[in-house]
Amino acid sequence: MNSCFVFAALCVSLVPMVFMKADTMTLPDQQTSPCAAVENRQFDFWLGDWEVEDPTGKHVGTNSITSILGGCVLLENWRGDGGMTGTSLNKYVASTKQWHQTWMDDKGGFLALNGEFKDGKMVLQGNRKTKDGSNAIDRISWSKVRNDEVRQYWEQSTDGGKSWTVAFDGTYKRKRN
Repeated sequence: MNSCFVFAALCVSLVPMVFMKADTMTLPDQQTSPCAAVENRQFDFWLGDWEVEDPTGKHVGTNSITSILGGCVLLENWRGDGGMTGTSLNKYVASTKQWHQTWMDDKGGFLALNGEFKDGKMVLQGNRKTKDGSNAIDRISWSKVRNDEVRQYWEQSTDGGKSWTVAFDGTYKRKRN
C-alpha cells in the first residue's frame, strides 16, 4: 500500500477531532470512575492485610482485603489457621442502594449477603439452606474499632430471626510491615 495514501487516510480520519470542542473530548484518565460515589467507599475501612484473633486473643487466621476492578469491588482472601481458605467479592450496588457480598470457601461454603452501612457498621444478611435442608439466616457486621483494628461479628438464626447464636467473633489487627 502506498505510504502517501495511508498518511492521507490518517489525516482525514483525524480532521474531525481537530475541530471538536475541547470540552466534548474525554480522555480515559479524565473520566469519572463509575464507583466514585461516597457509598462505594463505605467499606474501605476493611482494606488491608490483617491478623485475626478470637475474643480470647487466640490467633485464628489471616485476611487480605484489596480493592479491584477500578475501585468498584473489594476482594477478600481468608486463610484460617485450621487450613480453611475462602474468598468474597463485595460491592455497593447503586440500583438497590445496598452492599452485596458473595462468599465461597474450600469446604463448599457459600453465602450471598445484602445490607448497608449504618451507625458506623457494615451489616450484611442473607438466607440459606443448611446441610439438613432447614432455613438459616446469617447476619455479619463489621465495625472499625480504630485505624488498625476491625471487628467482625457473625450471627446465625435457624428460627426465623427469633434467636441468634454467634458463629464467629473476630478482631482484625492490621499487619505491621
